[in-house]
Amino acid sequence: MTTTTSHTPEHVPDSGGPSDGAAAAARPVRLIHSESTTEIPVHLLFRDAPGAAPVRLRATVAARRSGTGRGKEEPPRSAVPLVDPALQERPARVLPGAAGVLAGLCGVAGGVATSWWAGVLPPFAAEALGLTARAGAAGPGPAQWGAYAAAGALGLFGFGGLARGRTGRAWVLDLFGRYRGTVRRTGLLWVNPLLLRRRVDVRLRHWRGEPMQAADRGGVALRVAVLVAWRVRDTARATLGVEDHEGYLRACVEAALLRVPVAAPGSGRGATQATEDSLTRLVAADVAPVGVEVFAVRPVRVEYVPEVAAAMHRRRIAALDAQHRASVLSSVVDSVEDTVTRLTMRGLVELNDDERKVLVRDLTVAFCAGRGEAGP
Repeated sequence: MTTTTSHTPEHVPDSGGPSDGAAAAARPVRLIHSESTTEIPVHLLFRDAPGAAPVRLRATVAARRSGTGRGKEEPPRSAVPLVDPALQERPARVLPGAAGVLAGLCGVAGGVATSWWAGVLPPFAAEALGLTARAGAAGPGPAQWGAYAAAGALGLFGFGGLARGRTGRAWVLDLFGRYRGTVRRTGLLWVNPLLLRRRVDVRLRHWRGEPMQAADRGGVALRVAVLVAWRVRDTARATLGVEDHEGYLRACVEAALLRVPVAAPGSGRGATQATEDSLTRLVAADVAPVGVEVFAVRPVRVEYVPEVAAAMHRRRIAALDAQHRASVLSSVVDSVEDTVTRLTMRGLVELNDDERKVLVRDLTVAFCAGRGEAGP
């Protein structure tokens, strides 16, 4: 037996009269109407045409909130970069040092030639250069002063731009507040003298900080000194992205120690290695946006704070004392049992229950007194 159910919505108007049909024709019936879906007429859902294409709805509000819809959604905080993403290291335009030396020598030669042209070159200098001294010259004029200015500017730019690139060092070049590139080349170079040079150390470096606050898995306060192996990977971000990249690294290490539980003193190698790995991952992720690369963050000294250390010392002394008392009591009980057993098994004495209890008590007191006088 087959049953047929009606899928006509409750709000669909009845087609009983002409007035109702005219109203339905004047105003299309809406099946779904919300802020996140389209308006779909009812006849599209209930048409009998074969091969009709299915109607696609837009993404719902839940899909938009989950990031799969087309609506605009605010990016998560972790995706927001700490520095300008366009600020990245790129090589600067520099010339070999020979070009600067040649330009400087040309400036010097131009100055000497201008002096000879103006007639102010000393005779001994002219003779040394193989030139004939010009007698009766009226001195430097406007043309000679212009030549002096050009030769002096050429010499200053030539010799003033000479620089020596060293291994493990780089220069960040800045022109009127705008980043112009980074120089990592070595040897004699020529750099534009108008550029501001910021020297950056790009070698592998180790930093050992002072003891900082931390806590173990139980929340007990610790003081931890760490050794950080790091280097500058992006000189532009490390120099221009933050005011002081070393201070930023120090702050990130201190923040990581407050977020990661540190293995307590006396923990095994596994707990210490887990702490080192967690600290390394966290600090490396924090300093990566500013162009600093962290290889390892190793706790080299872990100790309790003074007040906690005193309490831990008292607890340790109490535990040792309790352990010593337990061992002494166990030894006394064994000695008393052995003595009573030997006396009864060899037939030296015959004891009832009351006499046995008195003998055990006396022997226990005697053995404990003897242990106390002998010391631990």
